[in-house]
Amino acid sequence: MTACPGDDLLVRARGLRKYYRSHEAVRGVDLQVGRGESLGLLGPNGAGKSSLMRMIGCVSPSDGGELRVLGLDPRTSGPRIRGRLGVVPQYDGLDTELTARQNIYAYGRCFGMSRRNARERTTELLAFARLTDRADAEVETLSGGMRRRLVIARALVNSPHLLILDEPTTGLDPEARRIIWQQLRRLKKEGVSLIVTSHYMDEVEELCDRVQVLDRGRTVAEGTPSALTARHAAPEVVEIRLTGGGGQDLRDALAGLASHIEEVQDRLLVYTDEPERVFARLRDRGIRPDTSLVRKGSLDDVFLRLTGRALTG
Repeated sequence: MTACPGDDLLVRARGLRKYYRSHEAVRGVDLQVGRGESLGLLGPNGAGKSSLMRMIGCVSPSDGGELRVLGLDPRTSGPRIRGRLGVVPQYDGLDTELTARQNIYAYGRCFGMSRRNARERTTELLAFARLTDRADAEVETLSGGMRRRLVIARALVNSPHLLILDEPTTGLDPEARRIIWQQLRRLKKEGVSLIVTSHYMDEVEELCDRVQVLDRGRTVAEGTPSALTARHAAPEVVEIRLTGGGGQDLRDALAGLASHIEEVQDRLLVYTDEPERVFARLRDRGIRPDTSLVRKGSLDDVFLRLTGRALTG
């Protein structure tokens, strides 16, 4: 990938705002992304993630604050910025009547590449996406994982400095997800910066150097995945299922043994560094959960703690 001119800060936002009529979707967000860095944006529906990514992608103007992408102002240099961005949308948008090769080639021509350069770049990207042997297959015959790899390859046709990915592996099987993760890690090593939204916390932990959690248009936390988990979750979580309610009885029984307790649907999540004492207390009180397990704290727990909502499920 070609080097990006200027400093190593590819995206810088300060006090960024976005309105839709009377609704303020983004409320004074600060954000930055460095060269070769991957930033994960987490948030429930309506948190402002899509609005933020559309502003960074120069397809929607900001209504306040300061934004620089690749050192340029989107208000005056939108086309120049878009020419150096890659975008992987949540929904593929591939032309199903064309082959894999034709989808990439046509995209390259849209960027003004010569026929020769578009053909050469298409061949490179088919190899990158592990699709050389399916290059002349029509898109509708490709598996879901192949299609997502093709969309990523298409987004790289212009050798972008910054790649914006919206739910890159939603609906894919574990093996297909691992292949895409491997491709994205390779891009990071080549100096490409990533902005990723995902509902898969293992994906965020796998790909992202930093995470920014949004809720109701504001940043509520940011940091590395491990730092956020240490700060807002607990070393271990006891998950308890008890049919017929009884959540308050459990809370009373476990008073003093947990940093906090969350109730999610039919589960009680007990955040503690003493899981053995939690189970001993339940036995002493004669409380017998339907099921129980102990697991490590995760970004799912951070998200639930900060927003009051589960990211998945």
